[in-house]
Amino acid sequence: MAVALLLCVMSGRHKVDAFFLKLNSRTLVVASEHDEELLRHIKTGHPTKLTFKRVRNYEFHKKYFALIQFAFDYWEPENQVGEKNFNQFREDIIILAGYYHRYIRLDSTTRIKAKSISFAKMSEDEFEKLYTKTIDVVIKHICQQFTGDMLRQTIEMAEGFEK
Repeated sequence: MAVALLLCVMSGRHKVDAFFLKLNSRTLVVASEHDEELLRHIKTGHPTKLTFKRVRNYEFHKKYFALIQFAFDYWEPENQVGEKNFNQFREDIIILAGYYHRYIRLDSTTRIKAKSISFAKMSEDEFEKLYTKTIDVVIKHICQQFTGDMLRQTIEMAEGFEK
């Protein structure tokens, strides 16, 4: 059985979190195309510091991203002026779900920033609540014809997740 690991890669001043699956005592493989893309930014032969951390419930994390990806692909913005951006979409969903920080800027305006969903920043209980609220947000703003159960089943069937 593969063990999921979170690998923090420190290269210069940049920190990148990527997920790997440990296949045996000598082999790590990237867990997704996204993680593979992150590693492409590290120059071959460049000294890199690695920090390993075993993650909790990696499958649920993948399920969350499958939900966000499904919603992003399904979403058709009105009056599209710019291009669709997955990371901005994900942050907007998190904010609409009520998981954000509010900051006062130098000009006295307020800035809202999505909470981090990294394993180090969000507990598993909080992440499960975010998942439930994310389903509500996706139904309200994107997939109005879906029920919560229909959306959950769609994600589970499309991605091969067990209940």
